[in-house]
Amino acid sequence: MQSKTFGASGHVLVCRCEEVSIAQMEQACLMGVDTVRQLKMATRVTMGACQGRVCRQLVESWFYNQVPAARREAELLSQRPPVRPVTFGQLAEGGSL
Repeated sequence: MQSKTFGASGHVLVCRCEEVSIAQMEQACLMGVDTVRQLKMATRVTMGACQGRVCRQLVESWFYNQVPAARREAELLSQRPPVRPVTFGQLAEGGSL
């Protein structure tokens, strides 16, 4: 694995929802993570309230830049519903969301 030193930027949060930093993702890669899905499971990146809508592309780009030999997964990190939060009141009304 090709390792890069980010210095102070290693503490930059990539996933704000789960507060995952570049340094945490680097550490996961050093521990043997070899797919972007394993990175997700090891760090919880993209698993927060936005379900990866904000950071997914950045995480995938970063990972494949760090580990160019990593096998590309058929299913990349996915976005999960709900697309936007819905209150119980909106559901009870039965109107359009």
